[in-house]
Amino acid sequence: MNILTLIPLLSDWALLAVRIVIAVIFLAHGWPKLKNLKQNAINFGMMGFRPGAFWGTIVAFVEVFGALAILAGFQIQVVGVLLAIDMLVASIWKKRQGMGLVNGYELDLMILTACLAVATLGAGIYSLANFF
Repeated sequence: MNILTLIPLLSDWALLAVRIVIAVIFLAHGWPKLKNLKQNAINFGMMGFRPGAFWGTIVAFVEVFGALAILAGFQIQVVGVLLAIDMLVASIWKKRQGMGLVNGYELDLMILTACLAVATLGAGIYSLANFF
């Protein structure tokens, strides 16, 4: 058996790995926002997202519950697009702040691309999507 015959067999495992990484990243960034919504609202307001309480709360919920949904493979297309939009806005904001690609928004673009990939390819067989 050569590597080319293994690729189709490994694609569902690869999708699971990508979903796990996306979930870990969004949980790591979303949980602190959700845990302290008041400070998050202040931070978003200072970044220019007005009203800060509205946008900060939306982002916190999308990141945390989106991460859990991505991990479970539930509503992957909708959640993948929502998280990709989150990263697109973050990338645009960083670019407007004068940050470059390197040490700026390059990781946001990678996460955005991963979110679009799972939204397009689906969750794979290792997901709750196969039960509903």
